[in-house]
Amino acid sequence: MTSKQRAYLRGLANELDPIVQIGKGSVTPEVVAAAEEAFNTHELFKLAVLKNCTDDPNAIADMIAERTHSEVVQVIGKKIVLYRADRENPKIVLPR
Repeated sequence: MTSKQRAYLRGLANELDPIVQIGKGSVTPEVVAAAEEAFNTHELFKLAVLKNCTDDPNAIADMIAERTHSEVVQVIGKKIVLYRADRENPKIVLPR
């Protein structure tokens, strides 16, 4: 993903509210399943890492992206933005 595409996705994610929350259990199979389910209806979504989670948000983002075969767009503070293009019916068209 190019920096221009990443900037475009960051702009789209700016207005989104977090769909998935990660608590003190950190990355559990349930969190990964929730992220997979979110990708069924969204190509781009935001996760929130709660204050009681002591793990590093960057490590959490990398772990979830690896397990869901998606890409980390941005990690700011305790907010994570993930993107995975829909192969059959893409809704977001990335700039070249």
